[in-house]
Amino acid sequence: MPILERYLGGIIAQYTLVALLGLLGLFVFANFLDQLSDLGRGRYGVLDALWYIALTAPRTAYELLPMATLLGAIIGLSLLAGDSELIVLRASGVSLPQITVAALKTAGLFVIAAVLIGELIAPQSEIRAQRGRAEALQRDIKQHTHFGLWMRDAGTYVNIGEVLPDLTVRRVKLFQFSPDRKLRALVFAEHGEFAGDHWALSEVRETRFTPGGGVETAHRDTRPWRTSVTPQILSVFLLRPGQLSMWQLRRYIRHLADNRQQTRPYELAFWNKLMLPLTVAVMVALAVPFVFANLRSGTLGRSVFAGILLGLGFYAASRGFGYIVLAYGLPPLLGATLPLVAFLLLALVMMRRIN
Repeated sequence: MPILERYLGGIIAQYTLVALLGLLGLFVFANFLDQLSDLGRGRYGVLDALWYIALTAPRTAYELLPMATLLGAIIGLSLLAGDSELIVLRASGVSLPQITVAALKTAGLFVIAAVLIGELIAPQSEIRAQRGRAEALQRDIKQHTHFGLWMRDAGTYVNIGEVLPDLTVRRVKLFQFSPDRKLRALVFAEHGEFAGDHWALSEVRETRFTPGGGVETAHRDTRPWRTSVTPQILSVFLLRPGQLSMWQLRRYIRHLADNRQQTRPYELAFWNKLMLPLTVAVMVALAVPFVFANLRSGTLGRSVFAGILLGLGFYAASRGFGYIVLAYGLPPLLGATLPLVAFLLLALVMMRRIN
């Protein structure tokens, strides 16, 4: 069995990489076309777009891995079937579960790689990508990981500590300067929300510096802040579920709950990441009986084509059902598991029919 596992594993790994690179190329090209509409805005140019696409590629590869493992396993096993190698294996006493286990061991290596990409590489590269794109599109806004957003609004320098999912802001600081560049006032607000044509700041502490060198401090429940910065502009700096690792998602979900914010999109992202190993295993387990079922009818070309449609179907189903779950208030765990359970049942039914 070790020789069989290495042989099957090598074939499946080779074509999984081929499938992953092919899918990644298609999605990267589509992403590039999507960026063309923003070229010329602010200082966003071709190099900025290419850098953005390169930095978002790890997240795209992470999301495409289940589909790539399904396609890689189907293509690899179909080629073995075309050379009658699978028939020889079955005739020599190798069972379908043994072939499945050998394929799953190879899938385990891809799961380890995906976890490393999804938890260590993709979150950092995604944040850098979104930050660089947003700063290129909006010249007057700068984002720093630990110091929030910085912008200039006429004679006022603004620092926003955090943009929440409902596009309210927290920890707003306004540094107001006189024409001769002397600090006139410092305004700090704990919260802020957009009220039609201005921001309504709450829990405000205002410190003014008089010409004689004195300091005046006042506290207000609310204070208007009129600026050209709208929630739509700030939305590009909002933390997105795909930017975060699992432990970051858990912390951020608790943080949003403490601030009475919507947490369900982030919960869905958390469960999807947690289910990734099982998703890859189900895709490989489905590929084995899928190839053997088509082997009997002798239509291997159709098997590969149907496998591509099956992989795209899973990708579309998992994405689409996630949106349905969020739209209709269903539990996020259901959105992450239902497409997976459906494909697992399909794999079990196909295995039972073949055996």
